[in-house]
Amino acid sequence: MTATVRRRVTEDRISVSIPSYGFPHSIVDKTVKRGHQIELVGDVLRVDEGKVTIGLSPAVTVDIDKVRLVTSYVPPESEDAAGG
Repeated sequence: MTATVRRRVTEDRISVSIPSYGFPHSIVDKTVKRGHQIELVGDVLRVDEGKVTIGLSPAVTVDIDKVRLVTSYVPPESEDAAGG
């Protein structure tokens, strides 16, 4: 999902605005400047009623139309199917 940098919180941490997420969120980044857009990537933890929760530490729940699939999910192979 794409977030917009709001301000620098510390020398190595920035505050970002995440679409449809109504809470403050900060990440570590030393180079990006206020107003720039930044791509946030995390694992999908849950999908429920038009919302998706992404593991960004802490988890962030946003409208499903605010995220895009980067890598498709491949379920783990069971031991029976693997011949073990």
